[in-house]
Amino acid sequence: MQIKSFFFVQQMKAAESKYCKCMYFSSNALARKIEKLAQESWKVVDLNPSHAYLLMLAIEQPGIQPTALVEQLLLAPSTITRLLEKLEEKKLVIRTNEGKTTSVYPTPKGKQLKSQLDKCLEHFYISYSTILGKDDSARLVQSMNKVTDKLRS
Repeated sequence: MQIKSFFFVQQMKAAESKYCKCMYFSSNALARKIEKLAQESWKVVDLNPSHAYLLMLAIEQPGIQPTALVEQLLLAPSTITRLLEKLEEKKLVIRTNEGKTTSVYPTPKGKQLKSQLDKCLEHFYISYSTILGKDDSARLVQSMNKVTDKLRS
């Protein structure tokens, strides 16, 4: 007879944690929760959120350059390169080179995902704003952007 054991761990509230006053701990805890919501939202198109946002930019701005993607997505150039490689593997974007200039274009297959991507984005917004409330969500995003800008200077 095999005995299976299950562990039921009561989840402690973030505010009760030993590290609740630590920005590193708190921001990462929040990021993990938001990442889970985002992944669930973009699962429909079989893309992770970073790939989806990059593809949306390529669809909205055909010919966008990687430097503009770095600026818009607030990611390192090497990360943008890896994301582009994955999207190229999936045949969703192509990169063209003219001299030293690289441009990113959505493929027809990538363009076909536009309405689904828009729905995923809406689903994501509804998911977190339902939990947090629309006003609190908007204030939180605005505060996070201000803090990010201060830390970037």
